Amino acid sequence: MITQYVGLGLLFGLAIGLAVGVGWYMNRVFKGEKSGLDFLTPLEKFLYRLGGIDPTESMTWRQYAVALLTINGIWLLYAFVLLLVQAGIPIWNQGGIPSMEWALAVNTAISFLTSTNLQHYSGESGATYFTQMAVLTFLQFVSAGTSLAVGVAVVRSLQAKTSTSVGNFYQDFVLSITRVFLPISLVSAMLLLFTGVPMIFEPYQVIKTLEGGEQTVTTGPVAAMLSIKHLGSNGGGFYGANTAHPFENPNFVSYIINLIDVFLLPMAFVIFLGYFLNRRKLATILFTIMTGCWLVLTIPIIQQELGGNVSISQIGIDQTAGSLEGKEMRFGTVASAFWCGVNIVVPAGTLTSMHDSYTPLSGVFMLLGMQLDAFYGGVGTGFLYMFLYIILAIFIGSLMIGRTPELLGKKVGIPEIQIATFVIVILPLLSLGATAVAVVIQNANLAIGWLNNSGYHGFTTMLYEYVSSAAGNGSGFEGLGDNTPFWNLSTAVVMVLGRFIPIIGPLAIGGLLLEKQYIPPTAGVLPTESWTFGLLLTAIIFIIGALSSFPALAIGPIAEFLTQGN
Repeated sequence: MITQYVGLGLLFGLAIGLAVGVGWYMNRVFKGEKSGLDFLTPLEKFLYRLGGIDPTESMTWRQYAVALLTINGIWLLYAFVLLLVQAGIPIWNQGGIPSMEWALAVNTAISFLTSTNLQHYSGESGATYFTQMAVLTFLQFVSAGTSLAVGVAVVRSLQAKTSTSVGNFYQDFVLSITRVFLPISLVSAMLLLFTGVPMIFEPYQVIKTLEGGEQTVTTGPVAAMLSIKHLGSNGGGFYGANTAHPFENPNFVSYIINLIDVFLLPMAFVIFLGYFLNRRKLATILFTIMTGCWLVLTIPIIQQELGGNVSISQIGIDQTAGSLEGKEMRFGTVASAFWCGVNIVVPAGTLTSMHDSYTPLSGVFMLLGMQLDAFYGGVGTGFLYMFLYIILAIFIGSLMIGRTPELLGKKVGIPEIQIATFVIVILPLLSLGATAVAVVIQNANLAIGWLNNSGYHGFTTMLYEYVSSAAGNGSGFEGLGDNTPFWNLSTAVVMVLGRFIPIIGPLAIGGLLLEKQYIPPTAGVLPTESWTFGLLLTAIIFIIGALSSFPALAIGPIAEFLTQGN
């Protein structure tokens, strides 16, 4: 056990070390300074010419948002059409896989476009090699590129200057892909190949088992999808079992590579912020808050799973190894729970174990991690949630000391506070409102067959589905019959709103702040680069999270915990 803890600690330390280097590199890329990948400049210029784009054209935050939404709409249509006709595409259909039904195609296209990767189909039997690569892997790159581009634009808007330009979306997006995601994904995919992750286009093979039966072995171009799914905080698995599948995660070496990929860019973005704004202390404070809060959510999950399931203990089964139900035995309880804690805070949402089988209180911390979505968070967008909480903390803290709210030399006015409040309120409203509708329909049609479990656990299953959708996480309890028109379309709506409202809101706040006159902070201003402000920020995050989530948690996982074994 001690060895596992030490190993996980070293893994986390290695991720931090790599993130510092990548954050420094990203600062050079987005400041237009020389970097080791400048040989890609001709390719980037070709892409600009192909799209008729002038990368030097300045954009206001409104123009940036319009460009973002327009190109995402084009990608959505592209993905939807190909998923509808995948059976008719004459190449790379490895096993006669049929086309997706329209509602499932809508859900899948929106899911991958929004970097949620909620999968209502089973990867290896629901998508062909062609759509796995040309649609799903493609969307994982461009959705991550969109997230990073917006994050960079918001950080750029916090500079100590007055301007109307937050940058150029197309330039930020292209640089995100060519200079960040593609090179790191290539290195990661090559490392995964050495661990045994397949990268082939051969048809599925039927083999004879030792018992004399037949089994279909599903391989495919897995390594290419696996690297970007973790680096981009995406999470969509090539296989239905996601990263619990031995071809996605063959051993502890692949476990380490995959988990570092999940950590790397969200951590690096905080480092990038410190370099780009020349505010290392602010980055240190934010990184410390994120790490501390991630541990506050992850350690209880590990403790709960090591404690075992009360109901199983009552029938006399030894649980010294912890709650093993739904765990991948190659990794065990500690590593599985640690993976869970990382992937509910960083919304990659990948699985090495079945969250549906976790103990009830573990579900509380999973839901809180996804709902708050500010501790590391996704690539670029994770900082956007933290940015919203910073705005609220500055407003509340300034009221407490009787000063005008200011952030890094810019006055925070009523419009910025209203936008931040709206975005923070709308996210729980989306998930809780959709859950309420689902509960009403479920209770009115008990024979509908949605749930494997009734009662409190069934409620938690539906709540988890919508919280995961709104937060861009994409993991599920999986005790839900979710491939139905209702679940496909309702989660699609939640995913779209949960993706683009939290992107446009912070972008608007950043644009409004950038237009204001920079005033050097005085002694009377609430200092944001202080540990006192860090404590206030942490308290506000948890108070808001608790207030918005507690009633639902009380009638879901908490009620299940209080009544288990009865």
